[in-house]
Amino acid sequence: MLSLGAGIQSSALLALSAEGILPKVDYAIFADTGWEPKAVYSHLDRLENQIAEPAGIPILRVSSGNIRADALDPDHRFASMPLYVLNKDGRPGMTRRQCTGEYKIKPIKKKVREILGYPYPQRIPKGVFVEQWIGISTDEFHRAKDADVRYMRNVHPLIDMDWSRGDCHRYLTSLGLADTPKSSCLGCPFHGNAQWRQIRDTSPDEWQDVVEFDAAIRQGNARANATGNKLLGQAFLHRSRVPLDKAPIDHVTAAEQAALQDEPADANELENGVVDGCSPWACRGEVDELAQGDFGLAS
Repeated sequence: MLSLGAGIQSSALLALSAEGILPKVDYAIFADTGWEPKAVYSHLDRLENQIAEPAGIPILRVSSGNIRADALDPDHRFASMPLYVLNKDGRPGMTRRQCTGEYKIKPIKKKVREILGYPYPQRIPKGVFVEQWIGISTDEFHRAKDADVRYMRNVHPLIDMDWSRGDCHRYLTSLGLADTPKSSCLGCPFHGNAQWRQIRDTSPDEWQDVVEFDAAIRQGNARANATGNKLLGQAFLHRSRVPLDKAPIDHVTAAEQAALQDEPADANELENGVVDGCSPWACRGEVDELAQGDFGLAS
């Protein structure tokens, strides 16, 4: 089984399997947050029609709901996004990142249980498991982890093949898939400036969507406010902690500069918004900042 995020690495794994370079997977599972960029949905359709279906690989689309709608619904329990917070005393903070577990990992686990024939709450017997391919390449080997449940065993074929992200991009280019997009929520706070610029400059309607969402979550998610767990400060999508339409997204970050100078292939990917973002099993966002703990939340 392939965990298909529809980004560079997992798309390469699907194609490698479909071409017979790697063993054929029984399934590819895509966890849909309900708020992926249009380019991701279009690419997923292309993968299904041009790569997976001809090879007899079913793509299973699973979901726990629409993350954007849930965040703004006072009647819906919401697994928080890692929003950047500016506390009342001027100190920066972040809200907890729970969205990956709720909108990515949870629906995948549910589908895996169904595939194995042991839907929740049935106990899965010892020794019954799926082998799950994870799209982590050599340049991110430190993110390779075991699954947290016995019925899923993570493997990392790209690391075994000694393939980097650049190798994946070159391979996809050879298949006519050079424009494989970044896979993450449209309004993911872990977008880098390159990704925000891409949305603004290439998709005005999606840019308007994220700007409106950024304004709507200024006081935190609707459910928390409705239950009295109000944010002690203001929340933002951009790390500068200013409204998105005023944020300094035209600034080229040090990471972008380094990529442009040292790794031409990776620079191209970063400039097109591919590097930073979300994977069900290895979020590429600013986990270190998130782990510092100054969340700016009411107790």
